[in-house]
Amino acid sequence: METLQRLFAQWAGEPLDECLPLGGGGSSRCYFRMRSVSHSCIGTVGQELRENQAFFAYSNYFGQQGLPVPEVYAVAADKLHYLQQDLGDQSLYGLLYQKKRAGGGFDAEMLSLYRRALADLHALQVAGRNIDFSVGYPRGAFDRRAIMWDLYYFKYYFLRLQHIPFDEEKLENDFQAFADHLLQADCSYFVYRDFQGRNIMLTPQLQAPLHYIDYQGARRGAAQYDVASLLYSAKSDLPDAVRRDLLGYYASLHGDVSFEQYFWPWLLLRILQTLGAYGYRGLYERKPYFMESIPYALHNLRQLVDEHPLAVELPELQRCIAAVCRLQAQSTETAEGVLTVQVMSFSYKQGLPTDPSGNGGGHVFDCRALPNPGRYEQYRAYTGRDASVVQFLQAEPAVGNFLQHAEAIVDSSVEKYVERRFTHLQVSFGCTGGQHRSVYCAEQMAKHLRVKYADKIHVILNHREQD
Repeated sequence: METLQRLFAQWAGEPLDECLPLGGGGSSRCYFRMRSVSHSCIGTVGQELRENQAFFAYSNYFGQQGLPVPEVYAVAADKLHYLQQDLGDQSLYGLLYQKKRAGGGFDAEMLSLYRRALADLHALQVAGRNIDFSVGYPRGAFDRRAIMWDLYYFKYYFLRLQHIPFDEEKLENDFQAFADHLLQADCSYFVYRDFQGRNIMLTPQLQAPLHYIDYQGARRGAAQYDVASLLYSAKSDLPDAVRRDLLGYYASLHGDVSFEQYFWPWLLLRILQTLGAYGYRGLYERKPYFMESIPYALHNLRQLVDEHPLAVELPELQRCIAAVCRLQAQSTETAEGVLTVQVMSFSYKQGLPTDPSGNGGGHVFDCRALPNPGRYEQYRAYTGRDASVVQFLQAEPAVGNFLQHAEAIVDSSVEKYVERRFTHLQVSFGCTGGQHRSVYCAEQMAKHLRVKYADKIHVILNHREQD
């Protein structure tokens, strides 16, 4: 933090007034919104030097081309700390999620924004053909080796963790044959690698309505991969008719008659890579968001193999995929009639949370009367998930009493809901900023419910302002 604070003061020419931690998603990078009287930026700490250098090089190149990526304002001497443009908090996925929660969905506004994103993607992919990919991290090309890394991710972090047996040598042979097939496509484009709604920021206050972040893993490869990443992003769950419309739109921009022919196998690779990532972050690291995303990815996989079978014979891989698809069918069956309790933290400044199930109601607990760690300088950069804040709140008797009463109220509802075979209950904790007290209480409630009702309910935990 000291390095970022010095860097900010040098760039802004005035002292830092506020520094708020931001969620980092699935990466190890740390982000902070840093503000002074007249300046705002995103302070970033990335521990991978080569990854940072790739981000700087790509940002500089696309900035010179006039394409909408964040400007890098300042870089520390160690190249591990840097300041980049603050593009706000609203992502394309966030807007879609809000519309779904409000009972809407993919309307004309969303279609227009997705088309704009695909047009910008095409511009990035084509302009990026001239990038020097020697800076690429961890690899400059989406070649055979990089394809195999994605397939191994699926093999070891999804097949293994789901206890799906496979013949190692036969599966390796199929992986090689699959890579041969994929590499028949034109692989000369800039591939963003994680082109999905969470990395597309809505920026109506700027000249371009959309800006694009988190492309440090980009490399040279097939354009189909990025289109697949956007249209089949698991939790975005776009309607099939919308996917077909957007795929046709991008194909018309691309102009290559073979684009759709190779789209489906590249989509398969993307889904398998995604399952590997969800397996690692969810099944292995037990991060709830990634565990909750698995059923969506399984649905996409099952639909793909039903509607677009592979044009190449890969018997062992296809057998494994069939076993994975059976998991999707089983998870759908066991989910029926099971109570899902969604536990959430939120900031009252941002309004009360809505209920995505459409049922309305649920319990809302106000944590603002509890002792507030945010009043003390040493806790301001942390959240209710961090050890120092947890210790502070655990030492306050009022917090324990509050949770004890909240748990008794929620337990009563859970038991009655299970008895009556209700399928959804929302439990929300609010505080002033949605950072300390509400986050801690939501964490403790989720832990309590998972232990007490381990075999009876499904618990989803979401920190609205942090996640």
